[in-house]
Amino acid sequence: MNRVSDRLLALSESETLAMARKTRELKALGHDVISLSLGEPDFNTPEYIKDAAKLAIDENHSHYTPVGGLPELKSAISHKFKRDNNLEYSAAQIVASTGAKQSIANVVLSLINPGDEVLLPAPYWVSYIEIIKLAGGIPKIVYAGIDQDFKITAKQIADNVTNKTRLMIFSSPCNPTGSVYSFEELQLLSEEIKKHENLLVIADEIYELIRFSGKHASLAAVEGMYERTITVNGLSKGFAMTGWRLGYIGAPEWIAAACDKFQGQITSATCSITQRAAVTALDESPERVQSMVEGFKKRRDLMLKLLREIPGLKVNEPQGAFYFFPDISYFLGKKSENQVINTSIDLSLYLLNSVHLAVVGGEAFGCKNSIRLSYASSEDILIEAVKRLKKGLEALK
Repeated sequence: MNRVSDRLLALSESETLAMARKTRELKALGHDVISLSLGEPDFNTPEYIKDAAKLAIDENHSHYTPVGGLPELKSAISHKFKRDNNLEYSAAQIVASTGAKQSIANVVLSLINPGDEVLLPAPYWVSYIEIIKLAGGIPKIVYAGIDQDFKITAKQIADNVTNKTRLMIFSSPCNPTGSVYSFEELQLLSEEIKKHENLLVIADEIYELIRFSGKHASLAAVEGMYERTITVNGLSKGFAMTGWRLGYIGAPEWIAAACDKFQGQITSATCSITQRAAVTALDESPERVQSMVEGFKKRRDLMLKLLREIPGLKVNEPQGAFYFFPDISYFLGKKSENQVINTSIDLSLYLLNSVHLAVVGGEAFGCKNSIRLSYASSEDILIEAVKRLKKGLEALK
């Protein structure tokens, strides 16, 4: 009997991974496909981090570690939080996991009961809503469009909180929009959050290092928010270590203990070699990876110029991460030779098949009027990609 659980059936396939699969299928048929669909830096992991991993292998650090991470790693994470975010987290408040995705899942599955509501500012990262559904929670979408720079307001929180609301999840810098909340904006949101005693917040800061101006603002550093905030971070984006799988949280001790307990029955600790390399990555100054950030900013500026030359495409200026999330409302309802473009998913499939450009439809991120473009590629590839995008859009009538 081929019967899977209702829990699995309730989950949607990741749209980013689905587009990556379709891209691979076209490439296997010999087509020249450019993919702007995946959120992965194209830089390599810095040499000093790789050297630390090699040394860890040579020194035989190949055994189980404590579930929440090596003491040396927790110390390095604590030091990083203090140095970069002015946050004091003890070892008991820190849990290292197999990527920030697991960190987020640990928190949601440790806190949310069936029927609990979770505020989800949209556009949101694709996995947030699926993890909420997995926990039996009820996502309450709080939408902020391009005219708001994709950032919600305190009033929107007030309008959507009920006595069943338990959690809010947001990212800054944001995937998929690249928008960044300033400290002042977080203060305004916090004034409303603090009115609701049962409301906790997951602040996903995985793109912290990829920011193009100003100092990163952490929600937990706002007065009165430390005990309400679970700060999520990791190595994948800022250190170009996606395959190494290291995420972590800083949280109130009772939440960290819950996550440690949950993780102990699912994966136990993440890779011991990765943990050793992570100590080196986090102990070093963030300036060591600044060249990558400068590279992303240069690409951002190039893409912004090129995208603004496409008639009908509405684009804001992202302040971090490595994505554009242009509004494509102008093109909805238009036709190609074979189909009507009714949704952003229709548009993404049309672009893939007609000009061999892979992007991700905005529905996956809670926004039907946009597509996500990753600029984690070389400048030559990005120039050609925007040419294809322009050609595909201009062909719609």
